[in-house]
Parts: sequence; structure tokens; C-alpha cells
Amino acid sequence: MPLRQGPRFAMIALWAAIACISACSRGAEQPVMVATASNFLSVAEALERDFEGQSDVAVNLVSGSTGQLYTQITHGAPYDIFLAADQRRPEMLEEAGYAQEGSRFTYAIGRLALWSRDEVGGPDGVDARLRNGDFRALAIANPDLAPYGAAAIEVLEALGLQEALQGQLVRGQNVGQVYALVATGNAEMGFVALSQMMAQGDDLQGDFWEVPSMLYAPIRQDGVLLTGSADNPAAAAFLAYLGSERARRIIARSGYGVEE
Repeated sequence: MPLRQGPRFAMIALWAAIACISACSRGAEQPVMVATASNFLSVAEALERDFEGQSDVAVNLVSGSTGQLYTQITHGAPYDIFLAADQRRPEMLEEAGYAQEGSRFTYAIGRLALWSRDEVGGPDGVDARLRNGDFRALAIANPDLAPYGAAAIEVLEALGLQEALQGQLVRGQNVGQVYALVATGNAEMGFVALSQMMAQGDDLQGDFWEVPSMLYAPIRQDGVLLTGSADNPAAAAFLAYLGSERARRIIARSGYGVEE
């Protein structure tokens, strides 16, 4: 898919490409610290491997809920890049001076899936099980901290099920914890990231339903360069890589949308 052609993104790409050339020619030794939202961790790991395979820049990943990582950053956590699961926190960081102005861009558009650990006849069976309430516990991420949790609430509201299922909801701090709750049998179903389902491949247990995008607002996930790393060419090199066609193909194959 083509790169986004907006003037702001073009400015970022040019600036980051220059820094990338600088980093590659010098041989960067300092690793890039990337704080990534939990839903994106498996993809970030794939990007890490691909990036390190073509450069001399090491990448260290730290994952958590977007709300948790945001709080850590505002308390001085030494991250270079923040890959959030929403647009609001990176924008807030930019406005508060924690993030480099002009470096923010949408790196992925998240998709929501509902996972049933039991086989129920495919996607339609998962949808029917949700509507019938035929389960003990439904796991969702904390909607106050995790955009995927907020999206799950939107889906329940759109389907008119929130009140009926209120007593069956259990919460994780992020979609990583939701995945664990379902995988361990502590919840029969859970709203997770589509990418988590696709990452399991043939090893996936049960069935999942990709939730129609009309049932929730787009989960635009923004990345941003943090202010303390404005002069770090290695961080800029990784940021430029994230906007490359090569990285975008990896992101798209992993169950995310990418901007045109």
C-alpha cells in the first residue's frame, strides 16, 4: 500500500530519513527504547527483528497499557519512542512538551476481535454466543486505560448488551491481560486485538469473530518521538523505518489497517 502523502507525514519522513542516514553512517551503539501498547507487542517484535537485521541499531521493547505507559513517560521513564493504542495520549504528550512536535503519526489502525476459547462453529457461533450470554465471564480491557477496552464497551452498547452482560464482565489492564484471562480459562470469551488472533496461526484454540468496524470508532494508533530523544539519530532511524513500505507490509499482514 502507498505511503500516506500528507504534508505533515512527508515532513516527518524527510526529517527522519536524514537522521536515518546519519545513524547508519555513524554506527549507532545506543539501543532505541520503544514503549509499545500491549496489543502491538507481537508486531513490534517482528518489526524489531526485521529492523535489527538491516541496521546496526538495537531495539529494546517495553509493553503495557497505553494509559500506564503514558503515566510512566510523564514521570520520566527513559523511552525514546511511544507507540500508543490511541491518538489522545501522544497528542497530550506533544501538547505538554514530552513529545517532539511534528513527529506524531498514525502507524496502525487497530481491529477488534471477540475470542471464544471453546469451538462454537466459527465466527457466527462466537457472535451468537455473545448475544445469547452463554458464558460465565467475558473479559475486556480497562476502558479507562486501554482503547481496545473502550472499543469493546462501544460494541456492547451498539448491540444493546452492556446492561444485560454487566455482571459477567471481568477486566484486564490491557488486551494482553484479556488474552491471558481467556487463554487460561478464567474467562470463556474476551475482546482482544485481531492481531493477537492472527499471531496464533494454526495453534489458535477455539474460534474468533472479527468485530465489524461499524460497531466501534476506528482505533487509530499514533506513534511519537519523545522530547528527550529529539537528537537521537538511532531513534529517528527506527521512526523512519516504521513509516517505510517494508514495515507497513508487516503491520498490514499482522491484522492492522494502515493509512492510505
